[in-house]
Amino acid sequence: MPKRPLLIALAVLLLDRITKWAVAQTIPLEDVINIIPGFFRLTHLENTGAAFSLFADSPSPFRTILLIAFSVAALAVISFLLWKDRSVFHAGTLALSLILGGAIGNLWDRVSDGKVTDFLDFYIGVHHWPPFNVADSAIVVGALLLFMRMLRKDHHAQAAA
Repeated sequence: MPKRPLLIALAVLLLDRITKWAVAQTIPLEDVINIIPGFFRLTHLENTGAAFSLFADSPSPFRTILLIAFSVAALAVISFLLWKDRSVFHAGTLALSLILGGAIGNLWDRVSDGKVTDFLDFYIGVHHWPPFNVADSAIVVGALLLFMRMLRKDHHAQAAA
């Protein structure tokens, strides 16, 4: 795998680890710090489920194992795609690098603790977006970049050639 995607993934991983550590050290579990009242706060939550707390209430003893297995499979696919296209750097490479760093960040938590620390909490009144973290942000931004790349006409022409 080329150096630039690895550096991007490493930067995402380090930022994720540092922010999760800082939150765990400064905000008691389930406590909040209002930053922009009525819109954004920092909180300290631990998510045992997948993204956006999907499956968090599942009683299955295999939940964590399945989430880890899915993450490892996704990492393998992303690593293969980055390795396969290693001679060029484009929006798709950046997107996969962001997803790789975010996936490793959340996998780290899940393997070491069985849960992922979430702390970014956006809301308007009683309507909340599910709390998330830096790794989740990188995964979503990466996925959006991939989606936008797929929609571009010139990308379709390159893929067909």
